[in-house]
Amino acid sequence: WRLVGNRIEKDFKFKNFKQAMAFVNKVADLAEEEGHHPDIQVYSWNKVKLMTYTHAIGGLSENDFILAAKIDTIKNN
Repeated sequence: WRLVGNRIEKDFKFKNFKQAMAFVNKVADLAEEEGHHPDIQVYSWNKVKLMTYTHAIGGLSENDFILAAKIDTIKNN
């Protein structure tokens, strides 16, 4: 994760499009559970960029870092 302006973001690379989309779906399920939704971008058929910040405050909150850590757990499984 890297700090970019008022948000944190990270790029993820997968072996193929299907794995990238499976990851996106897992992130979507987690985001619904957490009630905290990242911006998601799928590009170059096998890459996903996630960007998160707390819209209500226009910047980062503890929830952003919690979500980022949980997303890393998904990626590593």
